[in-house]
Amino acid sequence: MPTDITKPPLAGAAHRIGIPLLRSFWRIRSLGTHHVPLGGPVILAGNHTNFADGPLLYAFSPRPVHFWIKQEMFAGPLDPVLRGIGHIPVSRGSADRGMIMNSLTVLKAGNALGVFPEGTRGEGDFAEVQHGLAYLAMRSGAPIVPVACLGTGDRGASIAALPAFRAKIDVVYGKPFQPVEDTGTRSRRAVAEASERIRERLTAHLHEARRLTGRTHEVPAADAAA
Repeated sequence: MPTDITKPPLAGAAHRIGIPLLRSFWRIRSLGTHHVPLGGPVILAGNHTNFADGPLLYAFSPRPVHFWIKQEMFAGPLDPVLRGIGHIPVSRGSADRGMIMNSLTVLKAGNALGVFPEGTRGEGDFAEVQHGLAYLAMRSGAPIVPVACLGTGDRGASIAALPAFRAKIDVVYGKPFQPVEDTGTRSRRAVAEASERIRERLTAHLHEARRLTGRTHEVPAADAAA
């Protein structure tokens, strides 16, 4: 990581070129960016189905974001780039103390942290939310801004699975919320209860984002039957 993770040297440049670059590929609407606080710690929590979701959430946020990225991506020429824009490596499948400490450092410095609380690409419906998000929110006191990426298509990690050229995509930011006041008690039960409250708020935002964008017909079959 850079010597000072809170001041990544490439973040400003990457953030400035992100929007025009992505709009050269897709037709993108960005809604609700005014909900993202322009100062102070904040956690942007997005749904995740496609490789494109991360770049979209990063670029259209009104401020630079430190993102959780799986450790495997930090290899070869990508490593210095990802570290240079402030992204945080995550070792999936195990308790990652380094990731937690780096995330808290970012938030305590008043920066923005971006996470996909489902843990990996899936249906993008917030059916499951990992407990790390609740723990960080409780420890840092940072509000959570829900983000819905809509129109990125089917689950996929490869270039071949990216949305079609000129596809219509919506990135919708919701109102910030505090999942729970941190009383100093961060037992497994307290974190699990906070995670459930977060899941409910993120799911509600996803449904509202679909309504606002006219994408209610895109609700997955399993979600519609629930």
